Parts: sequence; C-alpha cells; structure tokens
Amino acid sequence: QVQLVESGGGLVQAGGSLRLSCAASGRTFSSYAMGWFRLAPGKEREFVAAIRRSGGNTYYGDSVKGRFTISRDKDKNTVYLQVNSLNPENTAVYYCAADKYGRCWYDSSSAYDYWGQGTQVTVSS
Repeated sequence: QVQLVESGGGLVQAGGSLRLSCAASGRTFSSYAMGWFRLAPGKEREFVAAIRRSGGNTYYGDSVKGRFTISRDKDKNTVYLQVNSLNPENTAVYYCAADKYGRCWYDSSSAYDYWGQGTQVTVSS
C-alpha cells in the first residue's frame, strides 16, 4: 500500500499563491499516476489536476487551467500542486490521490486507489 500525506495549505489573501505537497511512501510511487482533487463546503469533490507516472503528461480541470501547475519529484517521492492567483472560490480541502492501475479516467475520483487526508486552503478576500 501507499501512504499519502499532504502539506502546504494555509491562509492566503486573494491573488496569492501556495505550493501544496504530497509526500508518498512506498518504493512503487514512481509507477503511479497522481491526481489532485478538492472539496469545498456544499460542493462535490472536484478534479483539479493529474500527472502521469513519467511526469511528462499533465491534465487540469477547466476551472483551474492556466493558474495551477502539477509536477512531481521522483527523488523525493513527492507530487506538488502550485496554486496561483487564488480567489475565495478556491477555498477547499485539497487531496492528493494515487492511481495504481494507470486508468484513463483521471478526472474521476473512482480512478484512484489511495488518498491522503487533505490539506486546507483558505483564501480571504
């Protein structure tokens, strides 16, 4: 199994930026595609970004494309989400997830096998 631990969330003013991290345990981390999702109060879990195991292909939800960037550092067993130009609508708990089987429906939470506990991002106006 893989354990995922998110960090880097916090309180930021509108227009600010954060860099979220997801540290993974397990030797097979580099073989997994990774994704980020977020859950805001009163809303369903939303796809944010995904990255293939090679790190060469990335995908983004329409609501964040152009502002958020996903990347990974295999030497550190860590995947990152750089979030820029934040606004209060981005306030949510952000979760990272691992896709063990390399499914193609990366924008669905059902494609992922392991989940972290989330990190809170709060954006003030």
